[in-house]
Amino acid sequence: MHTLEQLEAGRLAGARSLKLSEGLERFPEAIFRLADTLEVLDLSGNRLAELPDDLWRLGKLRILFCSGNRLESLPSGLGRCASLSMLGVKANRIARIPENALSPGLRWLILTDNHLAALPETLGRCRGMQKLMLAGNRLEHLPDSMAALERLELLRLSANRFSGLPAWLAGLPNLAWLAFSGNPFHDAAPPPGNSDAVRIPWRALTLGRRLGEGASGVIHRAVWRHNGENRDVAVKLFKGSVTSDGLPMDEMAACLAAGQHNALIGALGRLESPPDGAPGLVMPLIAEDFVALAAPPDFDTCTRDVYPPDLCFAFAATVSILQRIASAVRHLHQQGMLHGDLYAHNILHNHAGDARLGDFGAASRLPSANPAFASALTRLEVKAFACLAGELLARTSPLTADTARFAALQRLVEHCAHPDPGCRPAFPAIAASLESMA
Repeated sequence: MHTLEQLEAGRLAGARSLKLSEGLERFPEAIFRLADTLEVLDLSGNRLAELPDDLWRLGKLRILFCSGNRLESLPSGLGRCASLSMLGVKANRIARIPENALSPGLRWLILTDNHLAALPETLGRCRGMQKLMLAGNRLEHLPDSMAALERLELLRLSANRFSGLPAWLAGLPNLAWLAFSGNPFHDAAPPPGNSDAVRIPWRALTLGRRLGEGASGVIHRAVWRHNGENRDVAVKLFKGSVTSDGLPMDEMAACLAAGQHNALIGALGRLESPPDGAPGLVMPLIAEDFVALAAPPDFDTCTRDVYPPDLCFAFAATVSILQRIASAVRHLHQQGMLHGDLYAHNILHNHAGDARLGDFGAASRLPSANPAFASALTRLEVKAFACLAGELLARTSPLTADTARFAALQRLVEHCAHPDPGCRPAFPAIAASLESMA
């Protein structure tokens, strides 16, 4: 964090990165003194109502964050920022984006939690776009020009006003992570079965230490007193605000509707009568020897997880992890659900090759009224599986398997990544292929 005083006194000359959060109501003109060097500018958490139209003067600016301000529009001059590849303006009041305000070089655009009712057709000029976050707006349709975004890999459409999805969406060659819950066309989650609908009273729980916190909620370790026995569990207390994936209540419903599977981190029941009224879920506590497969993407990787540099698997462990995850996703598809966030950072694993898939924040109900389109959407998740399998295969020692099985896994990855989604296998076939390699 820097200060405006430092900036105006010239003590930040030559800075490549600048972060100011001091309740600013005007864009500091002194920022332009850094035009020859500044690459990352973060003005999140201020009170800015507008950005200057000549931001293009920051010729080396690659990343711009202005989340949590009071912006109602974006300046047209922003589209002239030749080096800009990432723009984050979450949680503002943006109701319109001028036609020329989006730089064609953008590959990561975050517009979550704004007031947008439409997007400019010029969005289709951003041919390098890989990650587009649109949850929590007022959108009713996508511009047809987006059909040209062949590099788009992650798209968040949750909590908008869509009455349907365009047919071209299922044909995008690289789209792998899609979320669309919380829209008028989105199928409501079916009433959960008896095993999923258990209501667990708050008084039956003793909360322990915090295990983690995400955008949608906080997870605690807890003890559940049930049928005269104590059981170690995890309790997730949800926040109320929209996240980059969608609405926390949609995540909660999806987790309950997912049902039980030995490779899913599902729900044991719904929390009843918490003291502050916050909704919550009680989930199984995963053994401490399970760790995340990877860390989430960073600025450089954009849509790809970050793995420990020394991570290396034996072939048997790789196949075991992929078998379990393929089985879990097959189960979700059979339940009429798309996971939407099939990533290594949402998978816990241990050294024995056991694995669990969690995080239903981006899960969506497949459109039951259109089975053909629903089936086409599942092939997008096959591309996500191809990314995961390819990443694990790249970290698998070829000395731990015979040449034929190693080559068979390589062919499966290539098949799952086919640029024509209709040519990819479905998860039952993927699971059968992996079983033959075990």
